[in-house]
Amino acid sequence: MNFKKNILCIGAGYVGGPTMTMIARKCPSYKVTVVDINKARIDAWNSDIIPIYEPGLDEVVREARGKNLFFSTDVDRGIREADIIFVSVNTPTKTFGQGAGRAADLQYWEKTARQILANSDSSKIIIEKSTLPVRTAEAMERILNTNNPKGIQFEVLSNPEFLAEGSAVQDLENPDRVLIGSRETPSGLVARQAVVDIYAHWVPREKIIESNVWSAELSKLVANAFLAQRISSINSISALCEKTEADVDDVAYAIGTDSRIGPKFLKASVGFGGSCFQKDILNLVYICQSYGLTEVADYWESVVKINQWQQKRFVQSMLAGMFSTVASKRIALLGFAFKADTGDTRESPAISIALGLLEEHAHIIVSDPKALENAKADLKEVADKVQFEPDPYKAAEGAHAIAILTEWKQYKDLDYARILKSMQEPAFIFDGRNILDHKKLFEMGFNVFAIGKSPLKHF
Repeated sequence: MNFKKNILCIGAGYVGGPTMTMIARKCPSYKVTVVDINKARIDAWNSDIIPIYEPGLDEVVREARGKNLFFSTDVDRGIREADIIFVSVNTPTKTFGQGAGRAADLQYWEKTARQILANSDSSKIIIEKSTLPVRTAEAMERILNTNNPKGIQFEVLSNPEFLAEGSAVQDLENPDRVLIGSRETPSGLVARQAVVDIYAHWVPREKIIESNVWSAELSKLVANAFLAQRISSINSISALCEKTEADVDDVAYAIGTDSRIGPKFLKASVGFGGSCFQKDILNLVYICQSYGLTEVADYWESVVKINQWQQKRFVQSMLAGMFSTVASKRIALLGFAFKADTGDTRESPAISIALGLLEEHAHIIVSDPKALENAKADLKEVADKVQFEPDPYKAAEGAHAIAILTEWKQYKDLDYARILKSMQEPAFIFDGRNILDHKKLFEMGFNVFAIGKSPLKHF
C-alpha cells in the first residue's frame, strides 16, 4: 500500500505505544512504526499479550497491527524512512551530578537526536513527545541543524501528552485538548500544520491548540504540577479533618461545588504516584531554581513534600491504631499499582508504605490484580520479608489488618464478612483510598480508619 506519510515513534513505552496505536487507527492512510531498542518489549507488542495493561488497548492494537501499525527494533531504518518522528524516550530524574534528584536526565534524548541526524537523508519533522524541560527543543535544534553536512532541514516541535493511565485509550480518542507548539517561522508553521493534520482526522479543530514551542513544553510541566497541587492540598486538609472530626469527603464536596474550584482531583488518599507528577514537579523546581526564582521553587517543592508526608502519616496512623506496634503482625496490602486500571507502580505510594511497615517489623502480604510483577521488582531488596498473593482473600487470611492502597473496583465488592472471619481479632481496615463503606464495615466488626475521617473503633 502507498501511504500518504511515514510516521515513526522512537520509544515503545506507556506514551509511545498507545499514542501511535490511536494515530494508526484514526489515520489509515499513514504508515505508523514504533521502534525501541528493547527487543523483549517489541516482541510483546507483536504478541497476543502486549506489554502494557490499559483497558481497551489490546483491541485497538490488534485492529491496526500489520495493516498500518508496525513494531520494530530497527531504529536506524525507521529514521531513514520517516517523514515525521515522534520522540518518546525516557527522561527520568537525574540521580547524579548537578541537579541530581530534580533535573531531567536528558542523555537518552540527546543520543536519540544524534541517531536521527546520523540516519537522515531527507528533511524531517521532529516532535517532542516525552515530558521535557522548557527550552529543550533548542538543544535538539542545535544538534540537528548545526554542522549538518547533508544540509537537511529539521523542524523541532513540542506535542506533549496529557494521558491518564487507566483511561489512555479514552483520553486519546476524545482528548480535552491536543497541544502543538512550533517555531513561529514560515517553515515552523508549515511543520505545525502537518502535525495538526494528523490529529484533525478525529479531534475537533477547536480542541487542537497551537502555540510557540516554549509554551507547549512548559504547559505539560505546569499541568501536572497543578493537578498534583490539588491532591496535596486536599491531603493536607485531610489531616486537619481527622483532628477536628470533620469529614474530608464532605469538605471536598462542598468546595468542589464552587464553579471556580471544581470537583476533580479533590479525592483524599495516600497520595499521588506515577511516572509524571513527582518527576515533573521536581523538574519545574529545578528550572525555577536555575532562574533564581527561589520562592517559586520552594512553593512547588512543598507539593512533593506534602505527598511524601501523607504516606508517612498513613504508616503512623496504622501504627497508632494498632496499639503502637505492628511488629510481627500480618498486614495485607490490597493494591500496589499507583492507581487503578494499570499495572504501573512507578512512584506508587504503596512502595514507601510497604517499606515503612517493614521498618516496624510487620509481616507484609502484597496483593494486586495487575501489578504483582512490578511490585516484586520494586521490593526486590526486601523480597525475603514480603509475600506476594494475587488472591485478596488468601492475602487477608490470618491478617491483623488490611490496607487499601489502590482504588481497584474489585476491592469495593469483596466479601468482607468472609474476610473478617479469616482475620485475627481485633481486625483493622485502613482505607487509603476512601472507597469502602466504612459504617457497614464497622457494624460488621472491623475497626475502620480512613483518610480525613474520624476512626470507627470498637475499643
